Amino acid sequence: MIPSSPFLCVITDEVECPLSLAEKALRGGASMIQLRHKTACSNQLFSWAVKITTLCKEYGALSIINDRLDIALASGADGVHLGQQDLPASAARKILGKSRIIGVSTSSAHEALQAESDGADYIGFGHIYPTHSKVKEFNPLGPETLRSVAALVSLPIIAIGGITIENASLVIRHGATGIAVISAISRAEDPLNATQELVKSIKQGNTHE
Repeated sequence: MIPSSPFLCVITDEVECPLSLAEKALRGGASMIQLRHKTACSNQLFSWAVKITTLCKEYGALSIINDRLDIALASGADGVHLGQQDLPASAARKILGKSRIIGVSTSSAHEALQAESDGADYIGFGHIYPTHSKVKEFNPLGPETLRSVAALVSLPIIAIGGITIENASLVIRHGATGIAVISAISRAEDPLNATQELVKSIKQGNTHE
């Protein structure tokens, strides 16, 4: 089950050890950890996934694995997050079963509606603002596009891309159920404090202007 809105999802990267970052983020109030590491071998990913899943259970949070259905299944993680080039949610569901969470990255109304039709449990939507965490081939979508997509789909929406303490509450007010961040936490001088401040910021957002 997706956490109640608004909530924070912290995505790991290759700046800090995923396990260390996850622990700090959970202590700071994150409700979801997504394990994302593009260069680690399968054995290392599996080890991190098992430990992060255990940590998430201790904190009452969700553990999500980026891309890797096999790692999600083998580690006992709560679910998987898929990109547009990965298996569709409908195919992933056959592997993971009904009890696991499936999220899908989207950047348009068409992709969001397709993910909903395919049986995703939530969509990631972005990038909302300019971001340096991932190379993007299109301009930032902005909060107004987020608002329009939120009006079309019934799935929870986790907004991503350039979200900071300063703009997080605005993103929530424009229809996001939660926000996902990478560098705002992993590259912060104090990831624990940065998480706490982000959680405070998104809680200031609401569904009304």
